Amino acid sequence: MTRATAHTDTRQDILDTAYGLVGAKGFSGVGLNEILTSAGVPKGSFYHYFGSKEAFGEALLADYFESYLADLDTTLAEPGLSHAERLMNYWRKWQATQGNIDYQRKCLAVKLAAEVSDLSEAMRLALKGGTAGIIDRVSRAIAAGVAEGSLKVESEPHTAAEDLYHIWLGASLMAKIVRTDAPFEAAMGTTRRILGLASNGPSPSN
Repeated sequence: MTRATAHTDTRQDILDTAYGLVGAKGFSGVGLNEILTSAGVPKGSFYHYFGSKEAFGEALLADYFESYLADLDTTLAEPGLSHAERLMNYWRKWQATQGNIDYQRKCLAVKLAAEVSDLSEAMRLALKGGTAGIIDRVSRAIAAGVAEGSLKVESEPHTAAEDLYHIWLGASLMAKIVRTDAPFEAAMGTTRRILGLASNGPSPSN
């Protein structure tokens, strides 16, 4: 292993370890020593990999969204399915992961948006860029679904995608409060209405 590879691997180990800690405690609630100890990295070496805690937070979000968008691209390109089916699979995966209190890589946009947006401009911009990437992909999938006839939307695809993302972001926050899947079930129903889908399947309503 080269020195550069070791540096990259250690940096990634720190980020991977931080997901569970930050997801559980928030960004401000986790100390650097706790992250380094959990990652098995010697204390005091943090600044060898990140210039500051803010730079670490920005890197954490960038790494998270890179993985998230790659997974989303896979979901929205699943072979043998209509664009409507692919989109509904995305929302089902959202519910399955965000509704699981033990899931270690919950959406950092949900967890950190309110906390860090007023504290760090760099992290706010990372959140803005990452969420814009999600909305853009959902928008393109909606447009493709309309073109193939599996979806019927009354608004422009990008507007519909923004509305849906906001709905699911809100549902994730409410689910944390009420500790039930009711907000997700409501979001699923609203999603079907926005996309023009019947309540029992991915086919467009009449």
